[in-house]
Amino acid sequence: MSEKKSVFLETHNINNRATGLGTFNYELIKGLNQLSFDNLQIHLNAGKPELLKDEFDDKFKYHKYRSFHRYKPFRPVDKFDLWHSVNQNSKLEPRTDTKYLLTIHDVNFVEEISADMNHKRNRLFLEKLNKATAITYISEFAKKQTHQYFKVPNVPEHIIYNGNPISTLLDTTNFVSNIPVDKPFFYTIGDFIERKNYVSIVNMMKLVKDFNLIISGNNSKKYGGVIRKLIDDNGLQNQVFLTGKVSNEAKQFYMKNCTAFLFPSIREGFGLPPIEAMSFGKPVFLSDKTSLPEIGGDIANYWSDFDPEYMKNILFKGLEHFNDHKNELEPLLKKRAASFDWKIAAAEYLNVYHQILK
Repeated sequence: MSEKKSVFLETHNINNRATGLGTFNYELIKGLNQLSFDNLQIHLNAGKPELLKDEFDDKFKYHKYRSFHRYKPFRPVDKFDLWHSVNQNSKLEPRTDTKYLLTIHDVNFVEEISADMNHKRNRLFLEKLNKATAITYISEFAKKQTHQYFKVPNVPEHIIYNGNPISTLLDTTNFVSNIPVDKPFFYTIGDFIERKNYVSIVNMMKLVKDFNLIISGNNSKKYGGVIRKLIDDNGLQNQVFLTGKVSNEAKQFYMKNCTAFLFPSIREGFGLPPIEAMSFGKPVFLSDKTSLPEIGGDIANYWSDFDPEYMKNILFKGLEHFNDHKNELEPLLKKRAASFDWKIAAAEYLNVYHQILK
């Protein structure tokens, strides 16, 4: 019997499940756990590896991540046949030369920080690119954006879409919301950073009187202050509500009970929340920027600009169409959500591992 090949997944971002990267790491591992890979030994990296071991038992090998591992002299000494950098921003790298798979979620940092290739962030990313044996992207947009800003080496490239994080629909009948839900409401969830463009939907709500807007996510950040000021300055305190971070039960409650899901992000490598909302058959209204048309396909509604009156018109025109064809559209939305499957994604990553290790 041939010796198993070792694959190291640099998954320390799993520590923060509330972020897109944390979700990606966890869901990829869950997907791999459902598959057979007898000829591979997959190693996971985490700040609390014991939690992963409790959940996945002996399916994987586990390594404890410590922050000083990011520095060259303290990199892991173990030798692996393949190193999978599952996040293009990770500072942890292999100590020795090995086959290297780089997963790119987006290169928004080029636009947000600097397009100067001598900027430290860009130089670190270029180092990763240039050592890659193969590259996976989470969307066509992520690939296009990477090629736009960087000279990509001539290595195999693959598009592997993320799966739907909602694998189980929870019973939310006993959930009690700490904000009012006695009036029809729109919902959105995500990180409180400027590119999420929450300003646009808060401004739109000035023109919408019969609905509330609920926004979930860590609003203690700087952009949270911007949104709170906008709400206060426009007297929307009884119409626009910030929940802060929410549990899975709370998120599913708001998605299940909202009138529509709004996601006006202007830069998105993928965009998981609209997929989650479609799982409940909810109409979704998205920005037509970056990767979001890949997510919503022809079943979503799109804003091409963020004028409040225009956004309101698109919203209510889309809602009217949805309500007129609800029996047809709800199953199509759920089918679209189900097409994004973590088990399928994990199988595609396994296939790439095998291709690299041939």
